Amino acid sequence: MPNICLYLHTHQPRRLKKFSVFDIGNHGDYFDHENNRRILEKVARKSYLPANRMFLDLIRKSRGRFKLSLSVTGILLEQLEAEFPEVLKSFRDLVETGCCELVSETYYHSLASVYSADEFRHQVALQNNALEKHFDFAPKFFRNTELVYNNNIAAMVEQMGFSGMLAEGWDEILQWRSPNFLYKAKNGSLRLLARNYKLSDDIGFRFSNREWKEWPLTAEKYAEWVNLLNIDSGAQTLNLFMDYETFGEHQWEETGIFKFFKALFWKISENPRNRFVLPSRLIEEIQPVGELDFHRLVSWADMERDLSAWNGNKMQQAALENTYALENTIKETKDEALLDEWRKLQTSDHFYYMCTKWFSDGDVHKYFNPYESPYESFIAFMNIHNDLKIKAEKILESKKVEQASMVKN
Repeated sequence: MPNICLYLHTHQPRRLKKFSVFDIGNHGDYFDHENNRRILEKVARKSYLPANRMFLDLIRKSRGRFKLSLSVTGILLEQLEAEFPEVLKSFRDLVETGCCELVSETYYHSLASVYSADEFRHQVALQNNALEKHFDFAPKFFRNTELVYNNNIAAMVEQMGFSGMLAEGWDEILQWRSPNFLYKAKNGSLRLLARNYKLSDDIGFRFSNREWKEWPLTAEKYAEWVNLLNIDSGAQTLNLFMDYETFGEHQWEETGIFKFFKALFWKISENPRNRFVLPSRLIEEIQPVGELDFHRLVSWADMERDLSAWNGNKMQQAALENTYALENTIKETKDEALLDEWRKLQTSDHFYYMCTKWFSDGDVHKYFNPYESPYESFIAFMNIHNDLKIKAEKILESKKVEQASMVKN
């Protein structure tokens, strides 16, 4: 019986201004608010609102047989609350049906799990608070930024109280095993759902590719592939993980993606052995068949499935190293505004914009990239970083003078 776990990830970064070297020391605004609003409005109109309507309609017409899980980053929730409350409400409407499970992650969509365990835990706590505030929801499942995962991260996630986590079903880790079964983390009890990247990417990346041998992808064809999982392997679960923007943005409405998915749910449901299920319900009902040893970092990005999309060249490595080297200084200021700015700089998209391999890999990210080149991105980022560093040092110096004055008096 394939239990179908559909998980969608929703995120938009706070894109930076083109901060020049002459702006350092002026402590101006770091973020391009006009561009961020313009892009979010476009994505909301093309993707979030019509996709949410489609999913809500499927839930109602199927009387709850259609289910999905999703994550919405904290920084996106902030922007939706401030500028597009109708979109936030449409997500809330989905969650209130009881057929949509929210999955936690890092509030700022950061790589903190790799570079600072303390910061990672703090950002997860912030995200959990945001989900409680906006949805009155306490998440049990976790997905890390870009599905970055290894044994150490799994241990931290389990210590934070989560029952399960999403990971990439990458061949080098699975080897002879199939992603279509429930696993657990190495030396732990955390349940793992491994992404079936082939069937996920057939929808997320290849759906509109006319050079793909399976184009056009129909609901009948895809449902038959799902049904074959019953016959060929006795699969426990089919984990379809993709970006929310698959619906209407990465795959435009004109490609037929909405019509395809609506038809797909009903076509899959014709087989009584198939059902859509929420992750937390799934791990209550079935037992893991074994454990997976993620001895190295794995993500869902690019052909390499590693971190090279964010730290593969010296610009990215320098930007990351400088960002996390500033952690103690920023936190010592106890300045909430400064802390928020530093955390927004941790958003993984900023480092992806510096990637020099994207011209052959990662067209989806390039679509949203505001820079002409990786070098332009790096220069703007480091100028802002240097300005933030000066700002933090001035605050600490001011505090020292104030404390010295108090002691003297």
